[in-house]
Amino acid sequence: MGVETVYQQTLLDYSRRTEHKHQIDGATGIERGHNPSCGDDLTLLIKQKDGIVDDASFLGVGCAVSTASTNMLIELIKGKTVEQARRYLEVFFNMMAGKPQPDADLDSLGDAQILAYFAEMPARIKCATLSWHSAQVLLQ
Repeated sequence: MGVETVYQQTLLDYSRRTEHKHQIDGATGIERGHNPSCGDDLTLLIKQKDGIVDDASFLGVGCAVSTASTNMLIELIKGKTVEQARRYLEVFFNMMAGKPQPDADLDSLGDAQILAYFAEMPARIKCATLSWHSAQVLLQ
């Protein structure tokens, strides 16, 4: 099985997950991300408590790339400190910009590393980064 096939399968698996698609009671931050060129319209909800991302979810609709990326983001930041979540965002955006980074930093992103595949695709990079931009606003 080729690398591209593994990437596609992983992306499809994440895009089909529904456990993070729900309302959060007492969310401390809500940020809508909209990509009119693709039709993505996702709202990220985060609940912070004592400096921890206590819960995170999303609502709305999006393409397979944006939905998978959102699920990856939520799995990465949920239960982490706000500072750690910010660090993941920094590593992610550096990766998407093609900036060299230590392997350990990239490895910290887990499956979200595969989203680098879309960094050179102008139409798809917006899908891959949509919820990450929302998280950046919420975790300032």
